[in-house]
Amino acid sequence: MISGIHTVALTVRDQDRALEFYVGALGLEKRRDAPFGEGRWIEVAPAGSATSIALVAGEPAPGGLGTAVRLASPDADAAHAELRERGVDVDPEVLRMGEYAPPMFTLRDPDGNVLVVVEITQ
Repeated sequence: MISGIHTVALTVRDQDRALEFYVGALGLEKRRDAPFGEGRWIEVAPAGSATSIALVAGEPAPGGLGTAVRLASPDADAAHAELRERGVDVDPEVLRMGEYAPPMFTLRDPDGNVLVVVEITQ
């Protein structure tokens, strides 16, 4: 019945600012930007990803706690360093929990939505 996750929606105050952050700072590609009701439907995703993030106009949940988007990276340390260099609001350090979980860190978008970058090697 359910075969995957197609799109995860994040509520953002300013779609243009959010689009610039996700494409410019995080390096995602814009997949869709089309009229939707009285606004726009915008989707971004990592190149080649089956799952996208929809940037929906509205008021985000306080502290970004309404989201739990996990982004994969083959190297959490390199991603952390590059995003910090780009001025992204990232945690001070990559979190390490030994063999219990892979290295990871959180970042915040301009609307306070929290995303987690998890090191996934395959």
